[in-house]
Amino acid sequence: MTIRPPEPIIRRKLSHQIEERLLAQIQNGDVAPGDPLPSERELMALYQVGRPAIREAMQNLQRMGLIEIRHGERPKVAQPSLEQAILQMGQTMHHVLSHSESSLDHLKQARLTFEMEMARIASRSRTQLQIDEMRRLVDKQKNVAHSAPEFMELDGHFHFEIARISGNPIFAALSEALFSWLAKFHAHLVRSPGHEDLTILEHTAILDAIESGDAERAAQQMSDHLNRANALYSVANNQKVGH
Repeated sequence: MTIRPPEPIIRRKLSHQIEERLLAQIQNGDVAPGDPLPSERELMALYQVGRPAIREAMQNLQRMGLIEIRHGERPKVAQPSLEQAILQMGQTMHHVLSHSESSLDHLKQARLTFEMEMARIASRSRTQLQIDEMRRLVDKQKNVAHSAPEFMELDGHFHFEIARISGNPIFAALSEALFSWLAKFHAHLVRSPGHEDLTILEHTAILDAIESGDAERAAQQMSDHLNRANALYSVANNQKVGH
């Protein structure tokens, strides 16, 4: 008979154990969003641990966006927020996109597929009021074509509004995240200086297809728009390499 060696005993940090217990209470609904948590001193007495373990556990939960900590107040369970969750992913995405060319390619592919589907959905569910609002947005772009920051902000807003037509807040949040990650860490993928007029023409073509209710034409226009931007990036990148 073969005797297997026992599994190694893993001694976890006290802060991790406290974090898990508090996390379980939040996930089980023992405390609801907005509810205060026990004070630092009360948690020390409850779990029979020192202040460093409590503080580290609370800081980890704060970084996860699960609790809010304000000076002079008890920590509270945070209100659920898609925007906050995506914001917290920002630094991780920065690290991934900065050190992995394949991840950047995957992100571009994911965005293309996502944006094409958003255009299809928008063409089926748009209202005239939404179309009129987006045309005003394109007009604003024309007026700020000389201002790079404003133009890029409105560019992102254009794609966000297309996703928002779906009525699904997760789609809207994803649209904003995909654009903001590229704009923040690879701005050249969402803006090509000197091609503002072409961007406006493409936005207008996308909007025309959405307004007409032609889902496949809307998707194709969106594909042409994003692939053109990716192609310009590839040319510029190859020129840099050549130098």
